Amino acid sequence: MRPRSTPMQRSTGKRSPPQWMEEEGKTGTSCALDCGAGIGRITKRLLLPLFSTVDLVDVTQEFLDKAKAYLGEDGRKVGNYICKGLQDFVPASGRYDVIWIQWVIGHLTDNHLVEFLRRCQKALRPNGLIIIKDNVSYEGVVPDEVDSSICRDLEIIHNLVSRAGLHILHEEQQKNFPKEIYQVYSLALR
Repeated sequence: MRPRSTPMQRSTGKRSPPQWMEEEGKTGTSCALDCGAGIGRITKRLLLPLFSTVDLVDVTQEFLDKAKAYLGEDGRKVGNYICKGLQDFVPASGRYDVIWIQWVIGHLTDNHLVEFLRRCQKALRPNGLIIIKDNVSYEGVVPDEVDSSICRDLEIIHNLVSRAGLHILHEEQQKNFPKEIYQVYSLALR
């Protein structure tokens, strides 16, 4: 669900809102939340060009400290650096136009993910969206012994989204990936 940009937008660094932000009612551009933000790559390259303010949440303080340096001057648009695991994090009610969750749902149990998504839904502004972008297994749940995460198949993710009381407004599979690696899907939820 990467925003499409024209050559002019790429050369100036300015981006127009992705098409999915225009569907099902225009999504605002006031404030976004980057969940599992790490050092802020998604914040810098995607969210800061689109939103007036971005909050970052990550379980590792060291990553958030590195994000401040990585974001540099762009960091002036960061509202909050929050060090907390998503299973315990409660986003501020009604604060966010977009909550971006990338490469992190595999670190949450099913129940933690459902509860987190419910809290995120309460944190959305009118016409706000929750975006999940993550690896998706071809079948079932696949554990990763290296980082103790899991990779779920699309049907399981759909069921967890439904359990959280959310609806999928847009779903997109990233194309041209080799069959030997996981699929990557993006889902826009409300």
